[in-house]
Amino acid sequence: MKPGPAPDRPQDAVDELPAVAPQLRELRRRAGLTLEAAAARARLSPAHLSRLETGRRQPSLPLLLGLARTYGTTVSELLGETPAVADPIVRAGGPGAREADGWTYWQAGGAGRGMQALRVHVPHGRGPDELVRVHPGEEWLYVLQGRLRLHLGEAEHLLEPGDSAHFDSLTPHRIGAASPGGADLLFVHTLLQSSLAGLCLGGAATTTHHR
Repeated sequence: MKPGPAPDRPQDAVDELPAVAPQLRELRRRAGLTLEAAAARARLSPAHLSRLETGRRQPSLPLLLGLARTYGTTVSELLGETPAVADPIVRAGGPGAREADGWTYWQAGGAGRGMQALRVHVPHGRGPDELVRVHPGEEWLYVLQGRLRLHLGEAEHLLEPGDSAHFDSLTPHRIGAASPGGADLLFVHTLLQSSLAGLCLGGAATTTHHR
């Protein structure tokens, strides 16, 4: 009898994980980090990072973004997506949607840039919107459809379609869909690739990555 996927690995992730897991290991080794050091910088436990690297757990979009910052790369490279040419235009109908832990996203910008642009669908009532992030850089988002709940520090904001937010990522923040059907947004964040950024990411913090 042919064995099925591991219990903590959703069936719809089976085809994607084999490419993601080795890439995670390769990026960590290229950065010269031990499993423990990389886990500390990404605010993960070594056991959790090990499960991601061996394909026994699906990386959520929050983890993908956090690990991309930790290794000074992009989500596209982390997923093994390498464009053939550096085209400044991103056409509709280009790279397809990717899903991670219920969040769906589409590349809306070029790879290898100092910032990343994504179009994101945030589902209603999923776990990642309960987690808080703190990291160097800036973030900008624009609500396309649905209502979005944005927490910045102690303040809570309800954003409607057409509303946007631009904030320092060192401000503790989290987002969640306030509409039953979820929310769609454009999301841009700076990608810090210097060694100094790595030191900042490795600092003592009590918060956890969300998106």
